[in-house]
Amino acid sequence: MKSLIIILIALFTSLSLVQSDEFRYKRERMVRHQIEGRGISDESTLKAMKNVQRHLFVPEELKQNAYDDRPLPIGYGQTISQPYIVAYMTEIILPRKGQKVLEIGTGSGYQAAVLAEIVDTVYTIEIITELSNSAEQRLKKLNYKNVYVKNADGYYGWKEAAPFDAIVVTAAAEFVPPPLVEQLKDGGKMIIPVGSPFLNQNLVLIEKKKNKVTSKNLIPVRFVPFTRGK
Repeated sequence: MKSLIIILIALFTSLSLVQSDEFRYKRERMVRHQIEGRGISDESTLKAMKNVQRHLFVPEELKQNAYDDRPLPIGYGQTISQPYIVAYMTEIILPRKGQKVLEIGTGSGYQAAVLAEIVDTVYTIEIITELSNSAEQRLKKLNYKNVYVKNADGYYGWKEAAPFDAIVVTAAAEFVPPPLVEQLKDGGKMIIPVGSPFLNQNLVLIEKKKNKVTSKNLIPVRFVPFTRGK
């Protein structure tokens, strides 16, 4: 009996290592082809995308598709963004050590984890309670001690923790929420998809310099709508 248990443990360990190697290979290939191969060059962003295990942020039945070049459903009408878009939005804000970043739309916690690999602190807000709770548990389990999760309406930002060096919004708003602009530090950057959920959307870069706010359209995108509280 003891020998059988030892054999079963050895088999389970071997299977786990094979699966781990498979996901690592898929992740490295994802970064090489989908991200680096499409122009993302910021070293800290590329390193974060290699480090964060995307398959741990998708439903169990979709793990084998975690490194595909597409968004995936995570429940409650929400998605985890396409890897390239996550990398693009990360690179655009120029994340660095010493920074404090606000994310609107935690989802499963993937974008927050990528940011947390680079910056000092990430504050992330999710309006859907079930997603907020599961993301918080997931991030804690993965030992992201520099991420703070809040279940609230992201429109109002996180005033108590402001100002932020950068803000990343992962849902499409019909206009840029004024409270988020107010909470952006002078010299800071915000990336946000703007447009109707049924029409065209564009990723927009907002920059604040000497209290002057500028905006620039970047690329066309398709995001889930920015959900508001009742």
